[in-house]
Amino acid sequence: MALRVVAEDGRQWWLTEEVGRGGEGVVYAVADVPALVAKLVPRPSDPAAYRDRIARLVRRRHEPRTVRLLDGAGGGVAWPRVPVTTVRGGVHGYLMSDLRGRYRPLEDLLSSDGRRSRLPGATWETALRAAAGLAALLAALHAEEYLVGDLKPDNLWVDGHGEVGMADVDSWQFADGGRVFRCGVRTAGYTAPEAVGAPEAAPSRAGDDFVLAVVVHRLLMAGLHPFAGHPGDGGRYVSLDDNLVHGRCRLTDHRSVALPGPLPPADLLPGRVAALLRAAFGPAGRSAPGDRPRAAAWAAVLHAELADGRLRDCAENGRHVYTAERPWCPWCDLARRGGEEYPAAPAGAAPGRRPPRAPRAADTAWRTT
Repeated sequence: MALRVVAEDGRQWWLTEEVGRGGEGVVYAVADVPALVAKLVPRPSDPAAYRDRIARLVRRRHEPRTVRLLDGAGGGVAWPRVPVTTVRGGVHGYLMSDLRGRYRPLEDLLSSDGRRSRLPGATWETALRAAAGLAALLAALHAEEYLVGDLKPDNLWVDGHGEVGMADVDSWQFADGGRVFRCGVRTAGYTAPEAVGAPEAAPSRAGDDFVLAVVVHRLLMAGLHPFAGHPGDGGRYVSLDDNLVHGRCRLTDHRSVALPGPLPPADLLPGRVAALLRAAFGPAGRSAPGDRPRAAAWAAVLHAELADGRLRDCAENGRHVYTAERPWCPWCDLARRGGEEYPAAPAGAAPGRRPPRAPRAADTAWRTT
C-alpha cells in the first residue's frame, strides 16, 4: 500500500514499494522521482531526538565543510535532503539520493555469486580500488568530525569500476550546536574489540579504523572475513566477535583457526597491505586502539598499490589481476584447487583497466589531515 509523506513546507510525495530494510528503518521508492528514495524509522528510541538529528543533518548539508565532503564523494553519499513525516501515523524519516541507479550493494563484490552474475567485469583491481576509495572517504569523514560508528557492508555500495557509495548517514555520530548526536548501532562481526560486549562504549575513530581493516580484508581476500574459522585448538565456534576477542585470525596466526578450503592464499596481499592488516588485527591493534593504522594511512598505502607497474594481468584469464610482488597468478592457483573467484568474463563484459582520472577530494583528503 502506498504511503504519503509531507515536508514542513507542505510538499508531498507518494512512497511506493519497499526497496530496503535495516535494523532501524525501511527504505521506499518515491513515485515519479526515480533519483530519490525515502527512509522511514518507525520506532526510534527517542522520536524527538531523531527528528532533531535529521533536521540538523539536512541543514549541515549546505555548510561549507559538508559541501566539500559531498563534492569529494562525487555523489556517493546518500545524505538526508528533506525531513518528511507520514501523513497518517506520524512516522518520521527523510528523502535521500537513490544509490541503486549507479551502484550495486558492496556484498556483490564480496561474494563469488555476486561477482559472477552482477559484477561480471570486476577484478581484484576493482576490489583494490574500492578499498582505497573507502579508506579515502572514511579519512575525509573523520577530517570533518563525523564518525560512522556502524561501518559495515550493508551500508556500502560499489560500481563496476570500484567507486564506493555510503548510506545510512542518519546513524553517524557528530556534534552540532554543543550537542553530540551519538551512534548507538552496532553490527556483529563489524565491531572493534573494545566495544564487543560493551554496549556503553562510545564510537571512536579507532573503532571505525578497525572495521575499515575488516572490510579491506574482505575486499582483497575475495570476501573472506579476517576472523572466520573454527578455533584451531578444536574448541567450539561461537561467533566472529568471539574469534576477534581471542585473536583467532589466519593472517596473524594461521594455527589459530581452521578454515575449509580452497581459500585465497594470504601471500596474495602486497607486503605493505599485509603489514597494515597485521597491525590492526594483531595483539597491539586489538588491545591499543590508538596504535591501529588510521584511515589516512590505509588510503595512502592502497592508492599506492594502484600506481603504474604495481598490478599484473594474467596471460590465461583477463579477470585475474594481482600484485606485481607475486611471481605468478594466485587466482589461477586457486582455480586449479577448485576455488575460482574471478571466472573469465562473458562476452560483452570483458574486464579492463579504468582509465586514469583526476583524483577527487575524497581521494586526497588524507594528504592534508
